[in-house]
Amino acid sequence: MSCPENGPSGDDSRGFEERQGAAFDIVTASNPGLPVLIAAPHGGRDYPEDVLANMRDPSLRLRLEDRHVDTLAAEVARLSGAALIRANVPRAIIDLNRAPDDVDWGMVSGQQPERMRHSLANRRARSGLGLVPRRLPVSGELWKRPLPRTELDSRIETIHRPYHQALGSALESLRDQWGASLLVDLHSMPPLRKRHPGEVTPEFVIGDRFGASCDGRLVATALNHLGEHYRPVAHNRPYSGGYVLDRHGAPRRGIHAMQVEVCRTTYLDSRMEEPCARLPAVARLLAEMVARLAAEVAEMGHRDELPQAAE
Repeated sequence: MSCPENGPSGDDSRGFEERQGAAFDIVTASNPGLPVLIAAPHGGRDYPEDVLANMRDPSLRLRLEDRHVDTLAAEVARLSGAALIRANVPRAIIDLNRAPDDVDWGMVSGQQPERMRHSLANRRARSGLGLVPRRLPVSGELWKRPLPRTELDSRIETIHRPYHQALGSALESLRDQWGASLLVDLHSMPPLRKRHPGEVTPEFVIGDRFGASCDGRLVATALNHLGEHYRPVAHNRPYSGGYVLDRHGAPRRGIHAMQVEVCRTTYLDSRMEEPCARLPAVARLLAEMVARLAAEVAEMGHRDELPQAAE
């Protein structure tokens, strides 16, 4: 049995407005009922023909995708009433969870930067999974031809920059309304390997850049919620978050950001390609978590607005 593939479902629209674009969609409530924004930057599946034609093996795109995490995110947003931003453009074209300078310039033709950066700025690119993925472990190179510099610049200006501007504006707007806001950056992960016999591997990983992107009370709420439902969960290991959290998480300004990794076995079929009958239960679990987080964020925002006693 397969679950619906096409975003929010059901009769309860909660007054939502959807703004569609070629690169990403934003779904917001006319009067936001929660100070939470859910994002799905790695769920895009709109592949232009020329991109597929340039792939050495088009089937490898499935290994780049957080397969149907956008479907899961849309259902979580529908059930919880949170706002949603989801990518349509696939990660193979541009990775929205990478910095714009995290580029492997060896895969780019045309004008090169005056100074090549070999530092933390492009560490993901040097592993093959930078702003534009170049290669996968075992499978090797993804592309038949180099990426023209003009095309790289165009992708940054027309996809990456607008996505992050829209995400940042949404979080600022929620913070201004509630006093605090929270980004839940939703991703999916392959099953984690057991490090020793008998180990129960996590189905969920909560990342907060080791405390830099989110208040610890919110992280504790997320961990406790999943633990109370007997779902194995880990904190920052092996995923602590990426560029999205680095850029948008600003707890001192009342903007919090956490990454939530969901094991694909919890909501996809045995081939890990299509949603299965377990997806609605996972969506409900996460929607309940979002509701608990939203209540705490609202309380934090209210506390911050209270007059401080003189010392």
